[in-house]
Amino acid sequence: MSAEQNNLEITGLSKGYSGFRLNNISFSVPQGCIMGLIGENGAGKTTTLKLILNLIRRDAGSIKIFGMDNIKEERAIKEQLGVVLDESCFHETLTAPNIAVIMGKIYKGSWDNGLYESYIHKFALPKDKTVKEYSRGMKMKLSIAAALAHHPRFLILDEATSGLDPVVRSEILDVFFDFIQDEQHSILMSSHITSDLEKVADYITFIHKGEIVLSEGKDTLLENHGVIKCGAGDLERLDKRDIVSVRNNGFSCEALTANKAEVQRRYPGLTVDNATLEDIMLFYVRGDR
Repeated sequence: MSAEQNNLEITGLSKGYSGFRLNNISFSVPQGCIMGLIGENGAGKTTTLKLILNLIRRDAGSIKIFGMDNIKEERAIKEQLGVVLDESCFHETLTAPNIAVIMGKIYKGSWDNGLYESYIHKFALPKDKTVKEYSRGMKMKLSIAAALAHHPRFLILDEATSGLDPVVRSEILDVFFDFIQDEQHSILMSSHITSDLEKVADYITFIHKGEIVLSEGKDTLLENHGVIKCGAGDLERLDKRDIVSVRNNGFSCEALTANKAEVQRRYPGLTVDNATLEDIMLFYVRGDR
């Protein structure tokens, strides 16, 4: 994928704090796709998003959005960005119509009040209630409506489905999926709900302790990884190069492989289950290497 076809290009990104360092992060988000950003709490996901949005300054590396430097051309970039954080950014005394007035003044040339109204209707959001009276799911829908109503090219989402019930999450994921259908838009979506990313993501970037563990196509990632279930004796027979990490409960062993097809071919008697994104995270973070 050439740089011209990526809505986001991150190269060698680093940021240091006391006790934590985001170290030499590089990945890209192609047009027309959803990139899932995963990792445990404190891994560096939110720091990465803040650096992209220029809310904090990087120590090293480059961030290009639509081919433009995110610091030098910040205003031009942010006119084409939609951002949804895990908490509502709207004052609790505002109503949905109040927010339309404010956002219309911020995005004078691109705010589409008709589109905003269509999302308010689609999400069944009451216009006469204040943000304070909204449920968490309603607040998230309101933030998404406002983020989409100025026709952004790129959505950045930080835990946008966290804490929502499955019905609401499914409704929101459908909106995200529709957003990328024109092959020009894209989404970077940080989430702890890996099952949501399994449904909609095209690519996965996995950050652990400030470094990238994996960044590749979701289908390829899930196709290559598998969970081997065996006894300690069987584990000793396996080629260590086929094992990412092991989890031992005293009676049996589970091992993650990144070479599922080859392990199944060479050890036909072993049980090798499909791995989920959650499995992959747990084995990399908590398994024994």
